[in-house]
Amino acid sequence: MSLDNLNAPLGYTPPPGAGLPTAAAARKLAPADDGPLDGAPWGKIAVGGLGLVASLLVGFLYATDDGLGGEPFARARIETRIRLPAPASGPSGAGAPMAGVSVDDVTGSTLNLRRTTSQVEEASGVKITRQGGGAAPGAMIISVPQENAEVGLTPAPDRRLVDKSRHGAIPRVGPDGARAMDVYARPVITPASVKPGAPRIALFIGGMGLNPEATQAAVAALPRAVTLGFAPYGPDLARQTASAREEGHEIVLQAPMEGFSEAEDPGPNVLRVRDPAPDTLGRLHWHMSRFPGYVGVAGFLGGKFTSERAAFAPVLSEIGVRGLFYMDDGASSRSLAATLAAETATPLARADVVIDARLDAIDEALVRLERLARERGAATGAASGLPLVVEKVARFARALEGRGVALVPLSSLAQTLKPSSARAAP
Repeated sequence: MSLDNLNAPLGYTPPPGAGLPTAAAARKLAPADDGPLDGAPWGKIAVGGLGLVASLLVGFLYATDDGLGGEPFARARIETRIRLPAPASGPSGAGAPMAGVSVDDVTGSTLNLRRTTSQVEEASGVKITRQGGGAAPGAMIISVPQENAEVGLTPAPDRRLVDKSRHGAIPRVGPDGARAMDVYARPVITPASVKPGAPRIALFIGGMGLNPEATQAAVAALPRAVTLGFAPYGPDLARQTASAREEGHEIVLQAPMEGFSEAEDPGPNVLRVRDPAPDTLGRLHWHMSRFPGYVGVAGFLGGKFTSERAAFAPVLSEIGVRGLFYMDDGASSRSLAATLAAETATPLARADVVIDARLDAIDEALVRLERLARERGAATGAASGLPLVVEKVARFARALEGRGVALVPLSSLAQTLKPSSARAAP
């Protein structure tokens, strides 16, 4: 049998010098007589045999529908399950979490942002009748928080609201009666997912402007409905406050006031108890001239000053006359802000909860704030701009919409008290 017969069916021609034996050498190696099969087409037979084996294998796999050649295998169903936060248990007294709301829920650790269609319809209060009487589909709906809705605040300064002082421009009521607390305020935006008449919470974060980097981080982290308080001593305050307002935050001026401790040093031009009223108002005007666009004035420290009627009353009166409200941050239990604001007809906003009174109890303070809002219809929380506080308040504020609570700017809760209501206030 010649090797040329094996090469021919494969279409292979050995190249010269490939090391294959020549025909003569092959004849020397081959047996002298192959018998009756000598000269048979072995190459064709080999190829045909391989084709037959392949056909049998394909037929076997088709008949058994087993691509693993008989290996054992199993099928498993993969399901995705959503773990919902368990309702909190415990007493409903002061300091206890609300029913169904835990501290983790309030600070945003375990948010349930998904709802079925039937849950959304039930929460909306709208009854939907479908053709054929079918129930709501079970598709999941993702609730997207809307606190980042674009809101353009009125540019500052508005010429109608600018008065001249020896320190520079300060606010005034416009000839048409326009007030800074209205013109520069952030409008109230209630997401569609929050029912009309829902509880309202206002958040005030102070201490902005002293550290530009920390201020920028707080402005970026906090929802835009959070009101920011700026001290009058920071660098480039006009730029910092303008940037905060461009992001949608309304702002408040924090005026440094004398505290009970002599070790407390708020800074230059502090409002002191012992100064005559004209000197005190001159110092207040210096603070007011530091930047434009604020809706109100808050005390910075000031426990002693706000407890002295003779010193504090002219300041509150001046704030109201210039179209602003006063923010009592709740730091001093001896503050006469409510009583004197009513007597001078100065609009007042008051903190119901000092969120960072204890840094180790911020979460509990936020739970208490939400409970008060649900009981009274509205509540205000105040805190400093420490990074830890900003982080926790930001998470809490972004979770409010999902729990049916409206986050509103501070100016929307400022009101002019009557003397009777001021005396009855806690």
